[in-house]
Amino acid sequence: MTTSSIKYSHPLKTHAIHNRSGNSLNTDAPIDNNGKGEFFSPTDLTVTSLASCMFTMMGIYADKNELDLGELSCDLEKEMAANPRRIRAITVDIKWKTSLGQKEIETLKKIAFNCPVAKSLHPEIEQNITFTMQ
Repeated sequence: MTTSSIKYSHPLKTHAIHNRSGNSLNTDAPIDNNGKGEFFSPTDLTVTSLASCMFTMMGIYADKNELDLGELSCDLEKEMAANPRRIRAITVDIKWKTSLGQKEIETLKKIAFNCPVAKSLHPEIEQNITFTMQ
C-alpha cells in the first residue's frame, strides 16, 4: 500500500491523504515564497517531522523499558538559504520535565539525536538541538 496520496490545488496548495488512516493535511507555500502561509509549508513539515521523530523514538524506547518520559514539548525554527532555496538550519528547543536519572536522560537524548529523520536530512542542514531540563 502506498503511504500517501497528494493532489495539487491552485494556488500553491496541496492536499495529502495518509492512505492507511484516511487522515489528511494541507500545505501552502510560505509567505516569503509566493504563498499565503495558510497551512504548514513543505519545509515546515520537514522541521516538524524532525521533532516528531525524535519524540516518537524516545517514546518507543521509554515504553520498551517501562520508563516514564515525563513531559516533553518543543519550539521549532527553520532558517532558509537562497541559491539554491533550501533549509539551511533547524533549531529544536526541547523542554523536558522528567524524574528520570541522568543515565536514562543521556540515553534518550542520544536516541533523539539519531532518529531516522535526523539521519535522513542532508548533512549540510545544521541541526541545533537543545534540551532544557525543567
